[in-house]
Amino acid sequence: MKNFALTGVAGFVAPRHLKAIHETGNQLVAALDPHDSVGILDSWFPDAAFFRDHERFDRFLDKRSRGAADERIDFVSVCSPNHLHDAHIRVAFRNGADVICEKPLVLNLWNLDAIEELEHESGHRAWTVLQLRTHPALKALHQTLANNPPAGRHRVELTYIAPRGNWYHNSWKGQVEKSGGIGTNIGIHFFDLLHWLFGEREHLELHASSRTTCAGRLRLERGDVSWFLSTDIAHSPVPDSTSAYRSICIDGQEVEFTDGFADLHTEVYRLSLAGKGFGIKDARPALETAHQIRIASPTGVASDSHPYLKK
Repeated sequence: MKNFALTGVAGFVAPRHLKAIHETGNQLVAALDPHDSVGILDSWFPDAAFFRDHERFDRFLDKRSRGAADERIDFVSVCSPNHLHDAHIRVAFRNGADVICEKPLVLNLWNLDAIEELEHESGHRAWTVLQLRTHPALKALHQTLANNPPAGRHRVELTYIAPRGNWYHNSWKGQVEKSGGIGTNIGIHFFDLLHWLFGEREHLELHASSRTTCAGRLRLERGDVSWFLSTDIAHSPVPDSTSAYRSICIDGQEVEFTDGFADLHTEVYRLSLAGKGFGIKDARPALETAHQIRIASPTGVASDSHPYLKK
């Protein structure tokens, strides 16, 4: 049994991590969040120490790291806002723990390079949650594409619409310097999926970028991709639906992966605990693409833009 601590326990994604810690037979001993709406702890780990102050949380980890072996923190799960991931990974390493970090691993490429150096210095690992790679339908697709290399280049259309209300844009998620913007905050998993399926980036075009919408084209080793990301409910194919819409179409064929998301975090935890998770090398291509999108200037709608952008 491993001892876990968790940052950002009041956040949206934390329950998936709490469930994964529990389902992999481990225990949460400490949690951190500046907000105290953390009743979710009662469902999984009611005895976990809870801290609102980072300094006290850090001191708790430090004290544990100097204690008996069975008291030490083995892993820190990082579920805090994106701009804090780098700092919380450093805290974990400094206190002798490995990390399982929610996406994106970090916001900036220079932070990624620094974390990679700290991995080598500390001997600890920073694993990240690239859960789409564990989805059964997408694993099967990855295998099919690997076994059947195309004569030409795949034509790919990716659409992800995650309707969000006004609160989203007034929270840290709506602040580019904290979330990385839509391309990073909601797009990072899908850019990772595209790189995993179709290879390295050769060219990138940004056709549109606003606080609710981001769209463009990617030329990858084995595919030409038009992509569209949105938090605007008006873009949902089902009128007034607040449900997320995910679609990937390859050479005119739709790939169905609407369901099957319930246990993906648990599978990522199992892989990470076994030393077979997704590390910096895996995370880098999508982070580089997201960074390029963030600094690019949109060129406007083009003839090869995503169909949703032409509407």
